[in-house]
Amino acid sequence: MAVFRWQGVSPRGEVMAGEMEAPTRDAVLVRLRSQRIQPLPDKIREKGKGLDREINIPGFGESIKPRDIVIMTRQLATMIDAGLPIVQCLEVLATQSPSRKLRVVIRRLKEDVESGSTFTEALRKHPRLFDDLFVNMVAAGEVGGILDSILHRLASYMEKAMKLKAKIKGAMIYPAVIVTVAVSVTAILLIFVIPVFAELFTSFGQALPAPTQFVINLSNFTIAYFHYVIAVLIAAVVAARQAYRTEGGRLAFDHAFLQFPVFGDLIRKSSVARFTRTLSTLVSSGVPILDALAITARTSGNKVVERAVLATRISISEGRTIAEPLAQSKVFPPMVCQMISVGETTGALDSMLQKIAEFYEDEVDNAVANLTALMEPLVIVFLGVVVGGLVISMYLPIFKLGSVIG
Repeated sequence: MAVFRWQGVSPRGEVMAGEMEAPTRDAVLVRLRSQRIQPLPDKIREKGKGLDREINIPGFGESIKPRDIVIMTRQLATMIDAGLPIVQCLEVLATQSPSRKLRVVIRRLKEDVESGSTFTEALRKHPRLFDDLFVNMVAAGEVGGILDSILHRLASYMEKAMKLKAKIKGAMIYPAVIVTVAVSVTAILLIFVIPVFAELFTSFGQALPAPTQFVINLSNFTIAYFHYVIAVLIAAVVAARQAYRTEGGRLAFDHAFLQFPVFGDLIRKSSVARFTRTLSTLVSSGVPILDALAITARTSGNKVVERAVLATRISISEGRTIAEPLAQSKVFPPMVCQMISVGETTGALDSMLQKIAEFYEDEVDNAVANLTALMEPLVIVFLGVVVGGLVISMYLPIFKLGSVIG
C-alpha cells in the first residue's frame, strides 16, 4: 500500500499536514473529507515519487535514537489510556513521529497488528529497537489488560536509564579528554619545540644538565619512533576491542574495570542501580521472576554482574532465595543483599528494589560530582608537572649560561 503526503484545511481554517497509507490518491481525498478536513489536491503526492523522492546517502542517514522510542512509548500509553484502539494509535504515531525510520517501523507494526498479530509479536520482529525487556513488559501488559500503565512505567524506566547512562558517559569522557589534550601538548613540545632548543644548546659546547639531556633524548626518541609508537597504540586498541568481543575477554575487562580505584566504585554503583531498577520494573509489571532475572542479566552491561545474576536465577530455580546467591557473588554490596532479603521476606520485593535503585542512582550522582571535583586539581597538577617540567628543563642551560656570564 502506498504512502501519500497530504495537506488540508480543518473546520477551524487551520492548515494541516501529514502522511496516510491508502491504495490510491482518490482514497486519500475520501478519507480526509470523512475526517472533516478539506483536502488541497495539489498538495497530495505519493511519497517517494517524483520530486517527493527521498534520497538516502550511505553513512549519512538518520538513526532512531533512544529518545524517539521513549517519546513513542509515552504517546502510545497516553492514547491507549484515552481509549483509542491500538491500530488507530499506531496510525497517529506513524504520521507525527519526527524520525522517518521510526515512522516506517511503526507502519510495519500497524500492518502486523491489522493482519492478526498481537502487539508483542509485532514488536519481536524488531529486536534492535525493542529489546527483551520492552517486549516482555508489553506482553505482561497485554495479558493483564494494563498495557497503558505498563507503557507509562516502561517510558519512565527508559528515561531514568538514559539519564544514568549519560552521567556515566560524562564521568568517563572528562578525564579522557583531559589526558588526550595533555598527551597532545606534550607530543607537540617534544616534536616541534624541544629540537629548536637542542640546536641552540649544541652551540654552547658544554655538557647539559641531566634533566635537559633527558628531555632532549626523549624528544629524539619520539621523533625517530613516532610512527612506530602510533602503530603500536592503534594495534593495542584494535586487539583490546577484539578481545572485548569474546566471552573470556569481556569478562576479564569487566572484572578489571570493577577493580579500578575510583572508576570501579562508580561502575559498581551504576550496575547495582541498573540491576535493581530493571528487576523492579519487570517484577512490578507481572513478569515471572525467572524471566525477569534472565532479562536483567542480559541488560546489565557488565559480564561479572551478568554471571552473578544468572547464578542467582539457577539458585532460585532450585528453591533458594535471591539474596543468598547475590551475597555469595561478592559483586553486590552487603546492604543491597540485606534489603533484598527483607523485601523477599515481607513480600514487597518490587518496592524494595525500587528504593535500592533510587538510593544508588543518588550515589552515582554524588560519585560523578566528586569525581569531577577531584579531577580538576589532579589535571592542573599533572599539566603543571609535565609542561612545567619540560619548560624548566629547557631553560636550565640558559640559567647556567647566564650565571657564568655574570
